[in-house]
Amino acid sequence: MARPTTILKTILNKRQATILAGAANGLFARIIEDLGYEAVYVTGAGVANMYLGAPDIGLTTLTEIAGHVAAIADAVELPLLVDADTGFGNPVNMVRTVKVLERAGAAGLQIEDQVFPKKCGHFDGKEVVPLEEMLAKIKAAVDTRRDGDLQIVARTDARAILGLQAAIDRAGAMIEAGADVTFVEAPTSAEELAQIAGALSVPQVANIVFGGLTPELGQKKFAELGFGCVLYANAALQAALKASHEVLAALKRDGSLASVADRLAGFAVRQQTVAKPKYDELERRYRP
Repeated sequence: MARPTTILKTILNKRQATILAGAANGLFARIIEDLGYEAVYVTGAGVANMYLGAPDIGLTTLTEIAGHVAAIADAVELPLLVDADTGFGNPVNMVRTVKVLERAGAAGLQIEDQVFPKKCGHFDGKEVVPLEEMLAKIKAAVDTRRDGDLQIVARTDARAILGLQAAIDRAGAMIEAGADVTFVEAPTSAEELAQIAGALSVPQVANIVFGGLTPELGQKKFAELGFGCVLYANAALQAALKASHEVLAALKRDGSLASVADRLAGFAVRQQTVAKPKYDELERRYRP
């Protein structure tokens, strides 16, 4: 079988706007795999929201992200594109970040040019580091990876700060530094998305945040533009958040789940999702 890194590389280079649904834990990753998606995006914002109960403002650590990646890699066979934020520091930190996350099971790493601590790409108040610093981080990542197919996805948040053309120019320089894929975050129109895809030579990433800045064109249109993948990083999280609010509010109000029974997965579905039959077979195989 092909290595996960090679599978992810192939997916991105098809430029068919493959949808990567985001997971912040093994359960969401299992659902993504069961539904037939080709890869999983390990969402840094999702980990911050679900693990810390905090916003995406750079509060998670490398070891926390690595622990989540390792757990998700154990739960599914799909390749993992991992949000590595800014690399958690300078180019020397980037060396350690690549080593740790590659060892944990990442098939690709997304790194960005924000000042540490970073913020969600759709928040106000972002800042970017000098281009030379980001290029050094990319070179460090490329030099450090042990598997040459580990995808280095270089993201720039310069669109909101320096303008679209400056962001495209930054992405072009990142390609020259060795990035396999680039990602201009938070364009605000279909015209900007087309300009990005047409100007840059490597596969591109689009990021659709429900309620965010970038318009949702649909997979067909993104594929026509030649994007490598489209991230829906926190669709599962947002769906679960809404359902949790509604179900728990009903339970508090009514003292019963009767009025929201149709909003709950059944016990059997829950056990199937976490692959309980597989563990039952292991118990039978190794029973003394």
